[in-house]
Amino acid sequence: MGDWAVSEKLQTGFAFPETGREWDEVLSDLEAFKSDDFDWRRGRLPTYTYFWNEELLAKQKSSYTAYLGENGLGEGSAFKSIARMSSDIYSAARSIFHAPDDATASFTSGGSESLFLAVKTCRDWTRSKRKEPKGQYNIVAGESAHPALLKAAKIMDVEVRRVPVDAEYRVSAEALRAEIDDRTMMLFASAPCYPYGVFDRIEDISALALSLDLWFHVDGCWGGFISPFAKLLGYPIPEWDLAVPGVTSLSADLHKFGYAAKGASLLLYRDPSMMEHQAYYFDDWPRGIYYTPTLSGSKAAGSVSSAWAMLQHLGLKGYIEATDATMAATMQLIAGIDQIDGLETLPQYRESNLFSFVSTDDAVDIMAVADILQENGWMRGRMKTPLAVHQGVTASHLPYVAEYLEVVSDAVDEARRTGRKGKFGVRSY
Repeated sequence: MGDWAVSEKLQTGFAFPETGREWDEVLSDLEAFKSDDFDWRRGRLPTYTYFWNEELLAKQKSSYTAYLGENGLGEGSAFKSIARMSSDIYSAARSIFHAPDDATASFTSGGSESLFLAVKTCRDWTRSKRKEPKGQYNIVAGESAHPALLKAAKIMDVEVRRVPVDAEYRVSAEALRAEIDDRTMMLFASAPCYPYGVFDRIEDISALALSLDLWFHVDGCWGGFISPFAKLLGYPIPEWDLAVPGVTSLSADLHKFGYAAKGASLLLYRDPSMMEHQAYYFDDWPRGIYYTPTLSGSKAAGSVSSAWAMLQHLGLKGYIEATDATMAATMQLIAGIDQIDGLETLPQYRESNLFSFVSTDDAVDIMAVADILQENGWMRGRMKTPLAVHQGVTASHLPYVAEYLEVVSDAVDEARRTGRKGKFGVRSY
């Protein structure tokens, strides 16, 4: 990694400028700051960025800045164009997620906000349905559910009951059933889950939710804009979206494999009446009526314009092409790592572009392998259960598969030769 090369004015710490600085100098510092970052353009990151190529990146930037000055808070009032773009995005989402024509959707800042709103809406809907204005409830989910669910539940004083995954790392209906009681408001499943890259048993959980009249949320934040296209390419993607009758709500991130600028996510409800439990309305204010459909007040209109532009520009053909490259890179990486002596990938059944690999050799500490990779410029995700190196794959990884496999093989050899021990670390996501 390179040394920071910043101007003298910033080396001693930041003070609020009295007169300001030349713009070229400021831009130069912005570029210099990146010298200590991992090189995401060359496949060195396992997550955070969803890069395909420079040409598309330039289009993402220009479509975002086209609405840099507008404010999503004024959607439909001051800025009818934002409402038009949102409507087009929702229509496209209803199509690829097999939603009813009257299903409603919201544009959020990311997967965490989408999950927050799903929990909030379900809680308020349940209170209304049961006529319990202050009712407290629980959600039953797998231990592989994204922690953003637990964060949302903690904020809203909702209990989350977590069940173990089965032998295929999936959450089953049977496991969820064991934790359901009369205070359960939601069943939760992932499509796929982030740790293991596999789909929970959505159809079975759907049947359970229908039989008990429970809300069922499917978290497709990672796979939402890759799974439909992978299925068209012949990958064995299970049924998971609103085509499954018991699915009440679904979340999917546009700023991952929808290639929109961050932050952009969608939350869909099968029943449009659910939206009244999501939005916030307040009319006892001197300024007048305050209304926001999502958690945010002011929000970046550029995320909406970027998402709209990517859907228009790429179309079905473009998304299939990107998904083909992404899944090809995933399968090549899995096959290559399984050929390295001392390593083995966890089964992910060709269902996603997420995978992990573990050590099968007592002389090779997998966290030491991760440390060595990171020291050589390849940031790795780290699994806790089991201890493993975790990898999310993008289309940008495809040209670097052979290079990465060589680096991994060398890291394994070094860990074995030196007996080095690594550590899991405080933060791995």
